[in-house]
Amino acid sequence: MPRQISISPRVQGLLLMALAAALIAVTSLLAKALGKGLGGSELHPVQVSAGRFCFAFLTLMPFLLWCRPGFHGAPWPTHIGRSFFGWIGVSFLFAAAAQMPLADANAISFLSPMVTMALSIPFLGEKVGPKRWGAAALALFGALVLTRPGTEAFQPAAILALLSAFFMGVEVIFIKKLSNGEPPLRILAINNGIGAGISILVAAFFWREPSLLQWQLLIALGITMVTAQFCFIQSMKRADASFVVPLLYATPVFAAAYDFALFGQPLSALSAAGIALIITGALILVRRERAAKLRAK
Repeated sequence: MPRQISISPRVQGLLLMALAAALIAVTSLLAKALGKGLGGSELHPVQVSAGRFCFAFLTLMPFLLWCRPGFHGAPWPTHIGRSFFGWIGVSFLFAAAAQMPLADANAISFLSPMVTMALSIPFLGEKVGPKRWGAAALALFGALVLTRPGTEAFQPAAILALLSAFFMGVEVIFIKKLSNGEPPLRILAINNGIGAGISILVAAFFWREPSLLQWQLLIALGITMVTAQFCFIQSMKRADASFVVPLLYATPVFAAAYDFALFGQPLSALSAAGIALIITGALILVRRERAAKLRAK
């Protein structure tokens, strides 16, 4: 009999998180393709985000019918707040992805932990020490290197990516409130269901009839996103967050590779430096927050 290869839970967690990062980068690639009019007319970012949420929810439907998660007692105001700010953040990220290099847009969106850190002081009562502020300053300096405001190299679309980071940072405040006791499948179902409802209402004002190819890309976008969310959750189940989460910050690397392969967009040395600074600052924040949680136990 062939020898079976056993993979430890920690390695499984790493592989799943790497897959989540690769898939998240794919969603920004699909959003860019749709925003640039691949296969038809250019689609508005809110229409693209509607496809992301609607088809993600439809992908979840068979699992919901099979598992039948209960929704009684769910903290609906927190879920609604998380879904609303998440939808805004995704829409701004998709808008930025259509107008600037994917690696840059994804890297700027990773400034969201800095927003979460700042908001956690008044809303969650957390204390932020000088090391975390230093990490935030490092990441913000990376954003300045990446966007280069005041120069001819400045990308106006970077403002959209910064807005995405802000709203995603607000979303994490709500996610933190949901982290205690909420079943993962219920979180996924409510988030994508509410996101689908909001995005459909808004997208109706910007609707353009997609081509057959664009319908296929929208379906792929939803399936890819919910698969990335599933991989992320399963990764966190198998290994400690401080061990696997750093791999999520490989997303801009995957995005740069996809962007070059499909659109011929190279990554400049200065952009690479800015991305590295943002990721370094974000990783320091993640580790410091994890250490603070361990001390609090």
